[in-house]
Amino acid sequence: MNEEVDTLMSNPYLETLAFFSVAVLALIVFLAIFEFVTKYNDWAEIKKGNVSVAMATGGKIFGICNIFRFAILNNDSLLTSLIWAGFGFVLLLVAYFIFEFLTPVFKIDTEIQNDNRAVGLLSMVISISLSYVVGASVT
Repeated sequence: MNEEVDTLMSNPYLETLAFFSVAVLALIVFLAIFEFVTKYNDWAEIKKGNVSVAMATGGKIFGICNIFRFAILNNDSLLTSLIWAGFGFVLLLVAYFIFEFLTPVFKIDTEIQNDNRAVGLLSMVISISLSYVVGASVT
């Protein structure tokens, strides 16, 4: 069985399709987890035109995909890449809770839900920036 999989994965088109498919599925799962830990519904808020939520969600999407980029570049197998990307996602999630903890004067989720664009922008930049730090370490 492993020989057949190795043969299929030696084709660059099939390998790309496999990595892409797994990354998209994992992105959906990771976004669902982020949705679960926030106090607002991302997609309902975006549908209403909440730019702050769109920026924060866009930062999460970029951050998750960027971590996958590093995991794919630095690992040989699909499974190893997925494990490292999952670990990177956990670190990104921890960073979200640290960001919430380090701002005791206001609640991040409440400010983003109320379309405070400064907080939405900061949330986006933190997700993107930390994805580079996490990505550099998922080797």
